Amino acid sequence: MRIRATVAAVTGALALSALAVPAVQADEKPDAGLSVPSGAEVFGAGSGAPAAGARAARAAEVPVIKKVVVNGGKDIVVGTKSKQKVTVAITASSPSGIADAYAFLWHGHIDEVDGFLAPTQEFGSCKVSANPTTSTCTVSITIDPRSDDLYTSSLAGTWKVAAGALAATGSDEDFIWNESQAKTRVQRFSKLTVNASPEPVKKGKAITVTGKLTRANWDTNTYKGYTNQPVKLQFKKKGAKSYTTVKTVKTSSTGTLKTTVKASADGTWRYSFAGTSTTPAVSAKGDFLDVK
Repeated sequence: MRIRATVAAVTGALALSALAVPAVQADEKPDAGLSVPSGAEVFGAGSGAPAAGARAARAAEVPVIKKVVVNGGKDIVVGTKSKQKVTVAITASSPSGIADAYAFLWHGHIDEVDGFLAPTQEFGSCKVSANPTTSTCTVSITIDPRSDDLYTSSLAGTWKVAAGALAATGSDEDFIWNESQAKTRVQRFSKLTVNASPEPVKKGKAITVTGKLTRANWDTNTYKGYTNQPVKLQFKKKGAKSYTTVKTVKTSSTGTLKTTVKASADGTWRYSFAGTSTTPAVSAKGDFLDVK
């Protein structure tokens, strides 16, 4: 497999591109001018391959990719400090069995890649199923928000998954590769707070419920307010098992929330955000208010 050299070239070039982006353009996508590695590069086809006569003597065996699952089917959520380990599982089959499988995540256009997340290992870890022609191979990707993995917040959203498999024929020519085999979402970790006051309060009197919705900013490795987002104000009466939505409030230009309601009974107030394609759903822990 020749993927390590190719991946090093792509990630290295992306890192240099990120450094070259002026601070005032931090939210823009840099044009790295890089292409997604091909299947031949990934599996080293052509290097040590059988002679042309030998290849012509037999039909090529092309594996079939049955399924690709990223992060257990869940969105990938990345904050500002903690590394996230993501597993990609590739299930494939071929008459001779599967020798290897590989996958990586990429963002942008196929000829203008601006984001690239690759496994640390060179080969997939494969487990043969009850049917010897089918295997599930896994590769692990570690995402470090403090490195050049996610150098700008504009990379949040949908990423494509390039994946392929190599048949166990002994020939590096017998592979299947798809640059867009699947999709996954890489999101900016979100936080939400709430505070209901004054406390205690008399029944029927007005209370003010404040809060703030923030999310990870990968340009600065800090949390910034998420502006102009609809957030539900919810209440759970003391003894109740679930929350009910009272109203919807929009965040300010700095991500803050503020509204007033009448106190009717003891209970817990919280804000709840449904999430977007770039930011996961989150609910505040809740603030209990004593009503006299």
